[in-house]
Amino acid sequence: MKRNPIQRIAIYPGTFDPITLGHVDVVTRGLKLFDQIVVAVAENPGKGPMFDLDTRLHMVAESFANEVRVEAVQFSGLLVELARSHGAQAILRGLRAASDFEYEFQMATMNRRLDAELESVFVMAREDYTFVSSRFIREIAGMGGDVSELVPAPVLHYLS
Repeated sequence: MKRNPIQRIAIYPGTFDPITLGHVDVVTRGLKLFDQIVVAVAENPGKGPMFDLDTRLHMVAESFANEVRVEAVQFSGLLVELARSHGAQAILRGLRAASDFEYEFQMATMNRRLDAELESVFVMAREDYTFVSSRFIREIAGMGGDVSELVPAPVLHYLS
């Protein structure tokens, strides 16, 4: 009798305001390690996002419309609770530069304190995307600049 292997699921949290090709790269590389990636779009009203939660969810879903192993969900509250509710074993995070590491290390340590079974997995950003951030995308697009090589195609119409 053939047993079903345990599915390896990771949660990839963020505000995704908007989702960038750097984010897409992290998910794509995460899919080499995990069977499913749950992209968790944080409510995060304290950050004063440019796009409302529903729009950010749509942008993520549209960006991965052809990838059945990626699911976009919204969340507020503790990330470890969301991970448990999806049966995730890991939190996936991307690192662009050494400056990201200190914050990510603190978050990973706190998440481990809240749930010792939940691992944090970090992937290094591709060199092409180390400078890309949602904040820069918002600023450049807001001034009429071309961001077409920095965001997934479905995101462009939201920025115009």
